[in-house]
Parts: sequence; C-alpha cells; structure tokens
Amino acid sequence: MPHRTDAGTTLDHTEHTLRHLREVARLNAERITTAATRVLDCVRADGLVHTAGAGHSLAGVLESFYRAGGLAAVRPLYHPDLLPLHGATSSTAAERTPGLAERVLAEADFRGGTDVLVVFSNSGINPYPVELAATARAAGSTVIAVTSPTAAAAAPPRAASTLAAQADVVLDTLVPGGDASHPPAEPVTAPLSSLANVLLWNQLLVRAHELAEAADLPLWRSSNVPDGDEANRAHLERYQPRIPALG
Repeated sequence: MPHRTDAGTTLDHTEHTLRHLREVARLNAERITTAATRVLDCVRADGLVHTAGAGHSLAGVLESFYRAGGLAAVRPLYHPDLLPLHGATSSTAAERTPGLAERVLAEADFRGGTDVLVVFSNSGINPYPVELAATARAAGSTVIAVTSPTAAAAAPPRAASTLAAQADVVLDTLVPGGDASHPPAEPVTAPLSSLANVLLWNQLLVRAHELAEAADLPLWRSSNVPDGDEANRAHLERYQPRIPALG
C-alpha cells in the first residue's frame, strides 16, 4: 500500500491517540477518585506529595511541580544521574542500580506516614521505581503508581517485583510494551506514555478539586498573570522550608 502524502496519516494518529486517552480516563475513573482522596488526606494532614520517576518519566515529575494550576504540596524526588540530559545511557544505568531509591528518599527526608508517593514509570520493572515504592510503603505511606502493567509484562524483569505490585493505587496508562504507537500494526514511533502520564495527573487534580473545600487544596497560580506572585507567596512560605527545590 503506498504511503499517504497528505495530512491524513497525522490526523489518523491524532484520532488513535485521543481514543487511547479516552480509554485511559474511562478505565481509571474509580482509581482516580481513590488516588485523589489519598492526596487530599495527605494535604489536609500537612503532609507532602512526593513525585518521582526516571528517564522520560521525569516529565511527569516536572509536570507535577511548581506548575500553574498545580498542587503546591509537591516535593519532586530527583537525582541528576536519572535525567537523560545529563547522560543518556548513564541515566538508563542509574535506573537499574539497586540502592539508589533509598538514597534519594533519605536525602529528601521522606517521612512516610501521612506523606504520599507518586511514581511515574512506563514499565515499572527497574530497581529504582520498584524500590521507591517498596521503601515508601514500608514507611507507612500510600504509593500511587502511574504505570502500564501491559508494558511490564512485555519487559525483561530487572527487580524482585514491579512498581504496580508495590503500589496501593495503580493508575494504568494502557501503554503497550515499547511505548511507541505508530503505525498501529507495527509501532515504531510516537510514544504514548508522557501524554498518558499528564492526563492521569490532571485527572487526579481535577478530582481532588471536586472533593476539596477551597482551603483544602493549595494550588499555584501562574506567575505571568496579574497578582500571580502575590497569590503564590503564602504557598512558598508554607512549603519552601520542606521543599528546597522551591528556593
């Protein structure tokens, strides 16, 4: 069959992607309510929502932190070795390194208990996301995984468990093994996981907003709108002592 030379192929892909995201939203509706309730309980108890990921899943962490319309009580868990911009192949090696998760949590003064951990990981089969979840659960925290059990089943195991198995709430991105989505029959390009991560995080925020009283959910305002900086000042005063990245 000849390749299409007009905009039809990209429009087809757009529709395919939108169908996927609609199915993600439909499948996770009840789980989103559970996750949002846990996050809201955490914020009401003056806890922090720690968000974590490695490689391109760090895009989900960035989306969750200091973002216009985002939750102010978020502490990003980050280690430079995990970011591909600091070294592509070395970031892959870091995610597969046992023990790194415990060091990152310790450096972040992770308290467990009322704090919540959200881990973004497409397959969730490497030691870093698995050990993050296991350590946080052992400390008494709720663990929310944004991951794809389908992708995990297609990946070679590299840890004793998976992120999904260690989580209290699994938000399923439905991403296939390998992440690519085009062409549908034999996908080789157009990864889906980042889009699904952002959708699920925004769904969590929307549901938390619906469940919360106004004072219960501290949300950032854009600093590029009138009075935005002033609106954010109270959040900075409240959270910056516990979230150094807000400095």
